[in-house]
Amino acid sequence: MSDTFEPNPAMIGGVPQAPLVFLPKPERLFSDRAKRLDFLAKDHPAADFLRFIAALSSVQARLVSDLPAPTPVAADWADTARAARMPPIDRPALAGDAGLMATLDALLTAAADLDMPEPARLTLSAVTAAGPDDRQWLLENALAGTIPDDAIAPHLFAIAATQVHLARLAALLDAAKLVPISTGVCPSCGGRPASSVVTGTPGIENVRYACCAQCATLWNEVRVKCLCCGSTGGISYRSAGDENAVIRAECCTDCNQWLKILYQSRNPTLDPVADDLASLGLDVMMKDTPFARAGANPFLAGY
Repeated sequence: MSDTFEPNPAMIGGVPQAPLVFLPKPERLFSDRAKRLDFLAKDHPAADFLRFIAALSSVQARLVSDLPAPTPVAADWADTARAARMPPIDRPALAGDAGLMATLDALLTAAADLDMPEPARLTLSAVTAAGPDDRQWLLENALAGTIPDDAIAPHLFAIAATQVHLARLAALLDAAKLVPISTGVCPSCGGRPASSVVTGTPGIENVRYACCAQCATLWNEVRVKCLCCGSTGGISYRSAGDENAVIRAECCTDCNQWLKILYQSRNPTLDPVADDLASLGLDVMMKDTPFARAGANPFLAGY
């Protein structure tokens, strides 16, 4: 007597279907990032900066557990967005959202207890003293990813607040109802990637996911493809170390832009935001090339 097995279409060729998205887990996201930044700060030339962002990430983690749950995206709007191939989280509409405003208020209060450079302390005081209109302006720019070069410092705290709020909103979405938008655009909130990662997750090893700089959703992208212009030709890779470096610059000769790609398949501790910040040596190297940085990591605004 022999057993009979039904074929599984998802396993044709022995390769499972990679999920379109992995939604963020805010209860771990920011605490894990803080730990990674603290580790990366050891003997790092930019140790003070990395430790400050680590401390800010710890504040973000506390807000996730302390603040009331955000109001989820309405189901009917999510269905409308899906039909129109739009992200269900409407970032521009959130600038005056009461939940986001409360998140910024709580972050400013909690950040007052952090050790930080004096310029950051003065900036925190100025944002804390700012009126509702000025705070909304900061949030509008943070949500849009358009930070004025002459006002980068005060936006740092608005950026941290929007990351918390957007990650919590994205975590409440139904991943099965999200659809691809376009190359390099987050299916949850329409944000741009901070970097991309090649995963070592069992079953989907070596699949690439872009990481949204805004809500931290991970979404599947073709492995060799420019996340700026969508080109699959003219792609090359550069690194500040040897050819086996776990962080490399993915360069596109069609649009002359580059974005970091992190190989979690070789080092699973890599964080798409923390390790982007800590690998500034690669950014320095790329400044001497014809390529412009395209990563949307908001903590590197103005760099």
